[in-house]
Amino acid sequence: MAAGFLAAGVSARKLDVLLLGDETASALGISVERTRFLLILISALLAAAAVSVAGMIGFAGLIAPHIVRMLTGTGNRFLIPAAGLTGALMVVLCDFAGRMIAAPGEIPAGLLLALLGPPFFLWLLRRSGYVS
Repeated sequence: MAAGFLAAGVSARKLDVLLLGDETASALGISVERTRFLLILISALLAAAAVSVAGMIGFAGLIAPHIVRMLTGTGNRFLIPAAGLTGALMVVLCDFAGRMIAAPGEIPAGLLLALLGPPFFLWLLRRSGYVS
């Protein structure tokens, strides 16, 4: 996981350049296909590592980058660490809420995240115009 974070951090500038479009990125010296392949590989490995360690709570890792991107923009040097911190905060808040709602019992944080995640993604899809 540490190697994946390091690779993602090192690749942040290339990811920013890819946001400018394939032609611009290529003109700036980025090998677009190779960079995309490596970034997808890094993303898949990080997602697999998160789910293998945390289980479905790793779902927070899908929501957090979208929330941070909506609040701060697309600069990946800030987005990558902020998304990690936001995901961690979401899990802690869901765990806290699960303990408070069902005291003295407990509602699993993963369950609360699973209840919050799909409505958020549906809202995001409707907002982006993919779903009407």
